[in-house]
Amino acid sequence: MSPPRSRNDSPSSSRERGQPRAETRTRKAAAQAPESSEAAERAARKGARSSRVSVESRYRSWLRHHAAMARDSARRLLVAPIASLLTMLAIAIALTLPAALWLALDSARLLDNELNDSAQLTLYLETSVDESQALTLSDSLRDAAGVGGVRLITAAEGMQEFAQALDLKRSLSLLDDNPLPASIVITPLDTTPESVRALATRLEGEPGVASARLDLAWLERLRQLGELGQKVTLGLALLFGLGVLLVVGNTIRLSVESRRQEIEVVTLIGATHAFVRRPFLYSGAWYGLGGGLLACGILALGGNWLAAPVTALVQSYGGNYVLPALGVAGGATLLFSSTILGWIGAWIAVGRHLASISPR
Repeated sequence: MSPPRSRNDSPSSSRERGQPRAETRTRKAAAQAPESSEAAERAARKGARSSRVSVESRYRSWLRHHAAMARDSARRLLVAPIASLLTMLAIAIALTLPAALWLALDSARLLDNELNDSAQLTLYLETSVDESQALTLSDSLRDAAGVGGVRLITAAEGMQEFAQALDLKRSLSLLDDNPLPASIVITPLDTTPESVRALATRLEGEPGVASARLDLAWLERLRQLGELGQKVTLGLALLFGLGVLLVVGNTIRLSVESRRQEIEVVTLIGATHAFVRRPFLYSGAWYGLGGGLLACGILALGGNWLAAPVTALVQSYGGNYVLPALGVAGGATLLFSSTILGWIGAWIAVGRHLASISPR
């Protein structure tokens, strides 16, 4: 039989004895908790740390990589100078013809301005109108609607110009009276044939005006030729621009194929298509820029070679014409266009062939 329990061995007394032990364990766990958290922080500090990169740092890194790719692509072109020069020369030949047509179109613009100045109508006055009346009439026509300029040619001035043009000074000096009437040369504001024709009809009804004469057939023919030249120039520029894209695209395609294994390796380690495409784009831009520089040189040499014969030919017909040069603005436009064409051609070529290259 078990011995009888004492009063101190009651369940309540045993619970009282267990409470200090539980409190002791709780205090130990609370004391160990900061130590475990500090150990976890020390373990975390021993591993890799994550940090945020600022936008400015990313932008600087992006610029440094672009500069490095531009230098590397230029260096690769210099490694094979003959092949690069031939490609640039092909681009230059394709650019020279549209640029030359562009200069010809500029000449056509100058000629069109001269034609606008020469789009004049002549009012022949009646023989009974004396010089003072002709001067009054010309002054009144200056303020007329649609009139840009007025020039009075008296009968004496008309006779003098007629004698000089036909070299008939001695014969005309034998005449007793001047048979030529005074005339007024009108320069219209609107040089379209319809407007000039309407202006001539209106001014022909002025008092003292015998007739109005204008020749618009040759003006219309020359204007139509100018419009045709503009369309032909634009069409050829588009065709030769497409030729530049094909030349650059074929060259970049060969470069992509020659570096196929390198592309596969960098793709395996996580390089994006933009990263892989970047050096080829700069190569295309360098090709276009080099071709543009060669085209500027060819145009300058050709212009100097043709300037003297063209000027002599125009002067033989009594004209004054200077062959237009490319100029700073034209040269900058040509270089920018050639660089952009090279960039676009490289983009198309790399985009097509990069999709077919997959890491093995």
